[in-house]
Amino acid sequence: MLHLVRPRTYEWLVPPELGDARRWVLATGVAEIGTAALLSAPATRRAGGWSAATLLLGFVPAHLHHLRLGRGRPPVLAAAVVRLPLQVPLIRSALAVARGR
Repeated sequence: MLHLVRPRTYEWLVPPELGDARRWVLATGVAEIGTAALLSAPATRRAGGWSAATLLLGFVPAHLHHLRLGRGRPPVLAAAVVRLPLQVPLIRSALAVARGR
C-alpha cells in the first residue's frame, strides 16, 4: 500500500535503466495488492503463490541496483546485502504455496 501512498520512498530503488521510476513503483504497488488478494482466498491461493514468486523475482533488479548504490555508503550497502539473499526463502515459500504445499 505504501508504494501507492508514498511512491517517492521507493523510486530511488528503481534502476534508471528501467525508465520511469514512479510508474514502476505504482505498478508494483498494484501488483502487490493484487497478489495479497489472491493469497487471501483459498480458491486463488495457488495463483497468488505464482504471482508472489514472479513479483519477488521481478524485484531482483531493484535489489541489485540497491547494492550498486551502496558502494561507499555502509548503511545502504548493509541493507542491500541483507535484502538480496532474503529473496531466496521468500521465493521458495511462494513457490511452495503455488504448488499447493
